[in-house]
Amino acid sequence: MPDQTTTALDIEQIINDILSTIEREREREIISRRFGLFDRKETLEQIGELLGITRERVRQLEKAVITRLKATAEQDLPHVKDVQGRFMTELELTGGVSRVSDLSGRLTKENNRIDQARVAFLTLLCPNLAVIDENDNFYHAVGLTKLGNEKHMKDQVAKIIDAIKKIAAPTTVDKIVSAVNDTDQAHVASLASTSKQLATLNGRWGLVKWPMVNPKNIRDKIYVILYEKGKPLHFNDISVAIKESEFKRKDVTTQAIHNELIKDGRFVLIGRGIYALKEWGYEKGTVADIITEVLNKAKEPLHRDEIVKRVLKSRHVKETTILLNLQGKPQFKRVAKATYALAE
Repeated sequence: MPDQTTTALDIEQIINDILSTIEREREREIISRRFGLFDRKETLEQIGELLGITRERVRQLEKAVITRLKATAEQDLPHVKDVQGRFMTELELTGGVSRVSDLSGRLTKENNRIDQARVAFLTLLCPNLAVIDENDNFYHAVGLTKLGNEKHMKDQVAKIIDAIKKIAAPTTVDKIVSAVNDTDQAHVASLASTSKQLATLNGRWGLVKWPMVNPKNIRDKIYVILYEKGKPLHFNDISVAIKESEFKRKDVTTQAIHNELIKDGRFVLIGRGIYALKEWGYEKGTVADIITEVLNKAKEPLHRDEIVKRVLKSRHVKETTILLNLQGKPQFKRVAKATYALAE
């Protein structure tokens, strides 16, 4: 949606006025259906069947009309000059490149599928804009030609991807800029946003397959939350953090989160409902297991206060819980006043 300072384009009127310059109804029909200007996009075969002509003839007519429209865009087509100016202003504010869906979001009222199709069609007619068509590697995007054509933009994106692969971990834009010998962080970020191979989250960029920038399931989202917070959290707090996050899907129940915490080996229960990352040095086990580990590492009897101190480094429990385990578990024995060792 456009912000309060941006006036939305009357996108439907603009499209209708441009289509009205196409004299033949059949050609208007082809352009409307191929670009999805009023309904879903249709294939060459579908349009050919509707109009009683071959798919190749549809392709030829589409190409001829677009070529003709481009040739007269700034002089004879209504609105194109003004629309191009609006597009260029928005692109200047976003690093010179943008996904068409994002550009549409800033300039149309609804930013629905048809609005995006109309914006995409208009960008194609603007001589000062370079368009990247959507495919397996790129989102539909548009950039300022003064910064480079389609090939140049794709080459720059390839360099960004290579740089991130060499860094081998989610990273910030300033480090990517340095790696690709650029100076414009906004431009590099906008280029990266056009690639389907990259994703960003919490200010870091990485490969789309990396959970830290593109968490696809509950477990990955839990991991990102704990990693970002940098401290153990109760599962209720993890649930709240997920709902307040930038994740695409946040409708996860607290019970589902708790279930995943229990099942995933990356997470360790260190207190009543409190979980930490195993990579922080925590190990799975009961309080008695941790006391056993403490005494094993010490290789000598320890005063109960020292045992409590060491156990609390890896478990968020009450001191009384530790003392009850010391006094009530058969694997521990008191060898002096308030001093314990492992039983034989």
